[in-house]
Amino acid sequence: MSQASTSAGEQSMDAYGWAARDSSEFSLPFISQEGPTVTKISPSKFSNCGICHTDLHLVKDDAGMTNYPVVPGRSRKGGTKCHKVQSRRQGCVGCMVGSCRSCKNCQQDLENYCRKMVWTYNQQYFDGSRTFGGHSDKIVVDEHFAARFPLNFALDGAAPLLCAGITVYSPMKYFGLAEAGMHLGVVGLGGLGHVAVKFAKAMGSKVTVISTSPSKKNEAVEKLGAGEFLVSHDQEQLEAAMETMDSIVDTVSAPHPIIPLIGLLKTNGKLIVVGPQIFNPPELPYVPLIMGRKLIAGSAIGGMKETKEMIDFAAKHNITADVEVIPMDYVNTALERLARGDVRYRFIIDVANTLNPPV
Repeated sequence: MSQASTSAGEQSMDAYGWAARDSSEFSLPFISQEGPTVTKISPSKFSNCGICHTDLHLVKDDAGMTNYPVVPGRSRKGGTKCHKVQSRRQGCVGCMVGSCRSCKNCQQDLENYCRKMVWTYNQQYFDGSRTFGGHSDKIVVDEHFAARFPLNFALDGAAPLLCAGITVYSPMKYFGLAEAGMHLGVVGLGGLGHVAVKFAKAMGSKVTVISTSPSKKNEAVEKLGAGEFLVSHDQEQLEAAMETMDSIVDTVSAPHPIIPLIGLLKTNGKLIVVGPQIFNPPELPYVPLIMGRKLIAGSAIGGMKETKEMIDFAAKHNITADVEVIPMDYVNTALERLARGDVRYRFIIDVANTLNPPV
């Protein structure tokens, strides 16, 4: 049984997690984990951890890049032992735990685009140790990659903001997608999409949700406050909405056509993709872009400075994700439900009360 390393002068300790041993099934037994050995770190115990589609893809090795055993789990809220986490805030860790800190991207607070960026799990840290995620009782992380939640924040719902929240907030800010009076389309009403609607509404935008599921209309309009709802395969609805949107953020990772989305954009409109289509990615259609001076771009999570800005914005406007809190031993079932889209809208593991290390 291995130990989690801590900063110089601190005693090492065991850490426990649930891991996928192979891609054949959702089998997540206890294993121990090792934390990266870097300076300015200390162990922090988790209370909550989110589950997202990236976890599902890596557990099942859909992209052929999983190194088993893998302990999934990003976007989690932990304790307050990190030096930068003050007593009136709760520490949290998102999708990354390292970067070179010296390249142009890092110097511009874009650690998420560093060529040496280290994901929170399923990767090798600079000292040769492996990174393991938040389906565990503690983690060791460089304090630069820890953020803080205000204590008065609804922490269960806040945990997914470290993944879903920053993924939609970053392009909204950088590309100017959601500003007062602008019309933003949100493709997909899932974990990312429902948070995108909340952020856009707080920024003063008119929001139209675009979905394949007519059953989601009431939730989009009545609960989340979207102004309009389009069924993406209803040609009459799409025709009526042609060239009405200033921008669109596409959160869907399943294969879907993008030419109809381009048609919804006004001249100079922007389609920003944040949901990677791993299987059967679409070909880029040039003519619809040329004929409207339109833009297709992509965005992936955000740097630490922007992540902290996002947390402050969410706290100010009381924005959290809609979540279903589950015990640790429900993870297998949760992953199966996630695979068929049976969650509104994020699973949150109650790590502190349900992960019981063996004695």
